[in-house]
Amino acid sequence: MAVYVQANDVLQLVWLELTGRCQLRCTHCYSDSGPEVAGGTMTVNDWRRVIDESAGLGARGVTFIGGERTMHPKLAALVHHTLARHLSVEVYSNLARPITAELWSLFELPNVRLATSYYAADPSTHEAVTRGPAGSHGLTRSNIAEALRRGISIRVGVVQVNEELDVDAALADLRTVGVAEVDVDRLRQVGRGVRDRKPNVDQLCGKCATGRLAISPSGDVWPCVFSRWLTLGNVRDVPLGVIAGSVTTMHVRAELEGAFTARRDRGGADEVQDCTPDCSPFTKSCSPDTNCQPNK
Repeated sequence: MAVYVQANDVLQLVWLELTGRCQLRCTHCYSDSGPEVAGGTMTVNDWRRVIDESAGLGARGVTFIGGERTMHPKLAALVHHTLARHLSVEVYSNLARPITAELWSLFELPNVRLATSYYAADPSTHEAVTRGPAGSHGLTRSNIAEALRRGISIRVGVVQVNEELDVDAALADLRTVGVAEVDVDRLRQVGRGVRDRKPNVDQLCGKCATGRLAISPSGDVWPCVFSRWLTLGNVRDVPLGVIAGSVTTMHVRAELEGAFTARRDRGGADEVQDCTPDCSPFTKSCSPDTNCQPNK
């Protein structure tokens, strides 16, 4: 039996992972995306229904993530549908593809913003991380510049994938392009980011399942894009509102909060301050005691 709670206590923001397909194979991708990965089983009508349900539950914003979300053929239709439900939109793209005139017009709409990731000022270093087609660094950089030229709001995340990356040089390069909103995050050991440990709560920011949920290309619902081992339900089988207020979700939220409280008590609150999935929502301040900002 589902347990229902007040809608506004349940949901403020949803991450919609439209597709698992991506033209890049980033060495640290939390979702294991790539050119060979299937797009997913969620239909356009499924996504529309989830957006409608999210609005009904009190959500204020939607972040479209992936995979590379601009590879989804119905991205524009889904963005328009989201805006029609009076929700703000963020599209998190690697911007390593030519952007069509239709997409630029989409990104210029009110209440739409862009986000992307950047790794190095040096093209070869950047592309050693993204492992995509040659020239992808130049495309990302030029598309960032074009977004700014068009007056499109854009934020950029620099992920410290390894100790060899010159983060300061990357930040300086972004400043020369004119980017004002930039943050740095550490490697999250989820998906291809796993190095010396399994995915666990230490990789999480501390706000998972509190006012936000993530939905996979197959319809699975997670507390956030990093907590992919914690499946709360599937929106193809059960309405999002039922999942958001279910016994399972309440138990997972309680367990996560217990883990985050223990981390704070042992002085580890600063270990995981930011919440910066690569190729997904990049948040400046998503620590246990602050408000997550993808819905900014």
